[in-house]
Amino acid sequence: MKLLAVANQKGGVGKTTTAVNLSACLAERGKRVLLIDLDPQGNATSALGLEDTGGRSLYEPLIGQAAVTDEIVPTRFERLFMIPASLDLAGAEIEVARLDDHLTRLREVLGSFIPKAPFDYAFLDCPPSLGILMTNALAAADKVLIPLQCEYFALEGLSKIVQVVEQIRGVNSNLGIGGIIMTMYDARTNLSQQVLNEVRQHFAHVVFQTIIPRSIRLGEAPSFGQPIIEYEPNGVGATAYRALSEEFLQREQGAIKFVSTPG
Repeated sequence: MKLLAVANQKGGVGKTTTAVNLSACLAERGKRVLLIDLDPQGNATSALGLEDTGGRSLYEPLIGQAAVTDEIVPTRFERLFMIPASLDLAGAEIEVARLDDHLTRLREVLGSFIPKAPFDYAFLDCPPSLGILMTNALAAADKVLIPLQCEYFALEGLSKIVQVVEQIRGVNSNLGIGGIIMTMYDARTNLSQQVLNEVRQHFAHVVFQTIIPRSIRLGEAPSFGQPIIEYEPNGVGATAYRALSEEFLQREQGAIKFVSTPG
């Protein structure tokens, strides 16, 4: 099982939308996928219609009171499973910070689970912050996927998360940038194209060719507890995320090589 963190410390960039819809599209393509909601707000959990999960989350495994396997729940989609989030995760930010292994706690918790896990991929949907949960996700992950909104301030945020990735390599030397995913692209504006061009100029080898468009339907789907391929299966959002899942698998299969550092 490959573990990928979906992370950006800036909120509102399509991070959870990408984690949910990429997971659903990969499951649709026959991969067994585990989506792990690490955000105490639980947006990924509700986006899949799993509001009532009995308080399951990674909170108890992180503090040593449960096994990871105890927290996994099925979704209504074949091959897509989830570890939901609960508000208890907000407490984990404080409790894990007190531990000696506070930066690598999640990696240790997942250590015995990953080799035996019956999944092809696990995605960690990180909270939009640089706190304990996000840094733990990066310290545990094989790769990080960075959704990036096609707006000016996103460029500033990108440089910060790249710096964080470099710092985390001190405890996770294998961590690489698996890809930058351009989101909320509006073809009607010059700014979207300018941001896209600049990111591709500086991070050419890691930017996905697939671009996620700005879409009202993508914004509506989570309120109905549905990924976009269920909410509007033939729309532009579903088409884009299906294309992203195909490009993701091509990279995984070596057709496009993952790059450890921005080029």
